[in-house]
Amino acid sequence: MKKLTSTNHGLNKHMLAAALLTACAAGASAQSAVDAYNMSQTELRGTARFMSMAGAFTALGGDISTLNQNPGGIGVYRGSDIGFTFDVNMLNSKTSGNLAGARDNSFTKCDVNNFGYIGTINLGSSGLQTISWGVSYARVNSFNRQYSGIGMPLQTSLSNYITTFTDGYDPGALFDDGSSNNPYEDYSANAPNWLSILAFNGGIVTPQVQIDDEGKPYESNIYDGLFQYQAVDDGAGGTIPPTTGAGSMTVNESGYTDEYSINFGGNVSNVVYWGLGIGITDMGYTQNSTYTENLASADVPVKGDMGITVGDGGFQLTNWKHTSGTGVNVKLGLILKPINELRVGVAVHTPTYWSMTTSYNADISSRFTSGFEGYNQTPTSTYDWQLRSPWKLMFGVAGVIGGRGIISADYEYQAYNGMNVRDADGTELDYFNGDIKDYFKASNTIRLGAEFRVTPQFSIRAGYSYTSSNIKEDVKNSNLEVYTSGTNPSYTFDSNTQYITCGLGYRFSGFYADLAYVYKHRESTYRAFTSFKDYDGYWYDGPSAKVTDGNSQLVFTIGYRF
Repeated sequence: MKKLTSTNHGLNKHMLAAALLTACAAGASAQSAVDAYNMSQTELRGTARFMSMAGAFTALGGDISTLNQNPGGIGVYRGSDIGFTFDVNMLNSKTSGNLAGARDNSFTKCDVNNFGYIGTINLGSSGLQTISWGVSYARVNSFNRQYSGIGMPLQTSLSNYITTFTDGYDPGALFDDGSSNNPYEDYSANAPNWLSILAFNGGIVTPQVQIDDEGKPYESNIYDGLFQYQAVDDGAGGTIPPTTGAGSMTVNESGYTDEYSINFGGNVSNVVYWGLGIGITDMGYTQNSTYTENLASADVPVKGDMGITVGDGGFQLTNWKHTSGTGVNVKLGLILKPINELRVGVAVHTPTYWSMTTSYNADISSRFTSGFEGYNQTPTSTYDWQLRSPWKLMFGVAGVIGGRGIISADYEYQAYNGMNVRDADGTELDYFNGDIKDYFKASNTIRLGAEFRVTPQFSIRAGYSYTSSNIKEDVKNSNLEVYTSGTNPSYTFDSNTQYITCGLGYRFSGFYADLAYVYKHRESTYRAFTSFKDYDGYWYDGPSAKVTDGNSQLVFTIGYRF
């Protein structure tokens, strides 16, 4: 049966419309706290020796990887070093949780982890004994990940969420006729969200029909989503059951963050090792994602007419996004060796100051048993913005045992709540920086490493690293609305990350070869869209899935010291 209006539904939504319009700016933004989070990720990367000891090198130094970690490590060098590292990444992501079934996605990638050169001049004095300099390339993060999930039960619909920031817009402001009337070209301050335009033209949000003073029906600026939460009277003595349905998703991510380091340092009396580093960074990140809903007993649009009717069907939203950027940071570090058996290290990393460019587009398609079929596609939007990534503080302690063994421990503090986004002109975006403080907290990392020299030439190594979640509890528990950017309402936040590592090393006449095996275990939560309060005043969670990464790496380093 066709439904022209839904009286209580429309009344409640009309009362909320003015307040909800204030959220529209967040929904229509070109950048968000979620983008800042995604672009600021790092992972355990470096030489095979560094990775086989889980990166617990803040107090050790003497490795090309320390150029990206503790610049004071360059002062430990007494000669020169040239090295090259590559790895084989066996990536696996598994989705689980409240799904129709667990899904595995696996693939293999090869990377150049780093290469670099360190030169040293021996000054021959009892004070400043050596001066060292170094240059290196390092891949500090890989974004490569694929995951998918089917059969996520729905307690609401993306379409209902979209209505919360679409209410108040006249249907004429959203209608895309493919030629003369193109709402995507409206760049005024009150321009509608592109996701609202997609949803309207794709038929997943429908204007409520009201009656004017002359008794004629018209399409209002209050919208119905597809999901009806309660059973309703069908007007013929029967009952229309509430909407049921399931969602599915696929996410493919690829890209990198690279850093080119220039470091200077020295050795004072074989007690104090100091260093200063400048990092020049570049980034490329691409995401392709789809989200699908299949619904039964939904409020679907009527083909060729106003209003909604009850029917089955569904829709698919496809998004593409690419972000690239360049940045710069500064690192300062010290290592103290009060006695030969003990070293203590500290390092500070300034934020990386990024200049970013993001492009995105999306399309939507729908089909319902009412006969309605919809399709719409956005143009590609490109915008520039600025990001200040988290600053870092590291402490480390290492002990040398009997001249043959090393045990080291690191602590790292990374201030994700101190991230900052600005527009292309450098104007601070207070609203989104407020979201950063609401969503994120600092992360804490513990790294442990050990090495034992079996013979003068042959060593064995092992390590462990744990990084805590940087997501606040209100966000984890879906007690807070999370705003994203562009036309993609989904987001994935990490819970914790662990590394278990081991490796071998061989030295001969200045040459060295190292091998590491690294296992990464990361738990994350995917949400197709944020939790939100709908017209009935209740809080609804978007469909979600648990994503578990179990990645293995084989890392090889060859080099020569002279």
